[in-house]
Parts: sequence; structure tokens; C-alpha cells
Amino acid sequence: TNKLLPKYKAAGLVSDFVVTQSELKDTVQIQQMRQMVDDGVDAIIICCSNVTALNQTIEYAHDKGVPVISFSGYVTSPLAINATENAVQNGYIAGEWLAKEIGGKGNILLVSGIPGMATSDSFDLGAKEALADHPDVKIVGNVAGNWTDQVAQVEVQKFLATTPQQIDGILAQSSNENGVLNAVRQSGREMMPIVLGGEASAACFWRNTPDFVSKSFHFWPPRADARLAWDVTLRVLEGQGPKNQSILRQALPYTIDDVNAALPKDCDPNSTDWIEPKGDDWATSGVLDAFFERPHDPLSWKP
Repeated sequence: TNKLLPKYKAAGLVSDFVVTQSELKDTVQIQQMRQMVDDGVDAIIICCSNVTALNQTIEYAHDKGVPVISFSGYVTSPLAINATENAVQNGYIAGEWLAKEIGGKGNILLVSGIPGMATSDSFDLGAKEALADHPDVKIVGNVAGNWTDQVAQVEVQKFLATTPQQIDGILAQSSNENGVLNAVRQSGREMMPIVLGGEASAACFWRNTPDFVSKSFHFWPPRADARLAWDVTLRVLEGQGPKNQSILRQALPYTIDDVNAALPKDCDPNSTDWIEPKGDDWATSGVLDAFFERPHDPLSWKP
């Protein structure tokens, strides 16, 4: 929003942008949303939400003329619009890649996000569907990293310390990968392929260990995903007419060449930044135009 908000304010399209934090508590998010509606906001963007818990509140907003757009996760309410990554497909892509990366045979540790959250469960579902086509690849463990490197590191360390089996690959959801990487390094085990999702810290290890993996994926690039939600919200407010309830993006692969271009050799292994897709590759205007009846650049709209 630091880049988007000034442009849209200058164009007279947005007057203010209010951010609240519910800490993943449904009751808090419901209270915040209802208060926003009562305060007269024009639209609400929600993130990382429970798939059903907010449905009545979404209906409340809809009845007051306030559209709700969900990103980084989806909701089941037919009155909301989901603008986010395709988590099931992303999980499938990750599972298929890892199975081939380890030669179609071996033991895998699955590191989920937050069990019960839509994106986490959907990703795991897709991954398991992919691995079902590779009978010699076995999931021998599943821990929850909570999309937090510190948590992922502790959970993976505990698993590796109590599991004598060889682990040939780790299928980690994005936002867990650097914690997973640190856990393996501290375990004394030989490094195995790990699914990377875009954390610059983990990419820094790859930058200095080029043969670590063959490629990686943008599953959930934070800034690009937020831009997607912003773009969709403005298009809805401008009456462009969405054709679908869900506007989904699939993973974008990136290579060691992309990492070399994005990070210096003396990169920070503890960085909190991300490797992001180039330009607007995550959701180009041409792609988004196809999801609307009357598409145009939302920044060019005249009230």
C-alpha cells in the first residue's frame, strides 16, 4: 500500500486505507468488519480467514452495499470475491516437483501451515493428490510450521531428532522454508531438496549453494498478492463487473538466475524480505481483464 495508496489518492479514487489486525481470531475479525461497515467504508479486504466463520458478517456487509474481497485464502460465502493463489494447484505443483526432484522414490516430510486454515489445508490436499501418482514416494511425517520460520524450525528439529528414517525431501509450505532449512542444517543430516516458496532468507542459501534445488516457485508473494486484492477491489468498486466469484493465480516458477539477479552474493540469511515475481507477472492487467465484464485500468477510471 505504500506504493499504491499515494497513486490512487492523487487520482482521487481512494481517500483512506484502514488496516486492522485480528491475530487470526474469528470473533475479533467479525467485530472489526462490522465496525468498518457501520463506519461507512466502501469495501473490505480480508486476509487468511476461516472459510465459513465470516459468512454472516459478509452478508451483513453485502446488505449494506459493502463488497468483501478475500485474499491469501478463500471464504465460502457466495457474496464475497476470492482473489488469491490457487492453493490446491500450488500444492499439486509442489508435490509433483519434489517427487521428481528426489528421483520418484523416497521419504518426504510435509510441513503444513496452520491446520484448519483454508490455504494450508488446500495446499496439503493438492500435494497429496500429486504424490498419490508416485507410489514409491511416502509421506512419513507431517508437522505444522504455522507459516512462521521459528515455529517450523522447532517442529522440524523435533521430528528429525526423533525419526531415525532417512528423509529424502521436505515439502514445506511457503513462509516455513527458512525455518525448515535451518532445522536440517542444525540436525547434522545431509541436506535434501526442500520446496522453496520465495523467502529471501532461504533463497540466500540457494544463492550460495546453486545445486541445492533445480527451481523454486512463487506460491504466495506477499506484495504481489496484496496488489492483486487491491486491483480486484478497485475494479469491483468501479463497476467493472466480475464474471467469477474466485479469481485464482497459480504458482510461478523461478530459477537460480532469478535469485542471482535479485540477491547479492553476500545476501542476508536472516532476511525477512521476499523474492517477488517480476513486474506485474503475478496478475497482469491482461489476465485480470478476462475476469471482468467491463475491464479497464482501475487507475484510469474517472468518478
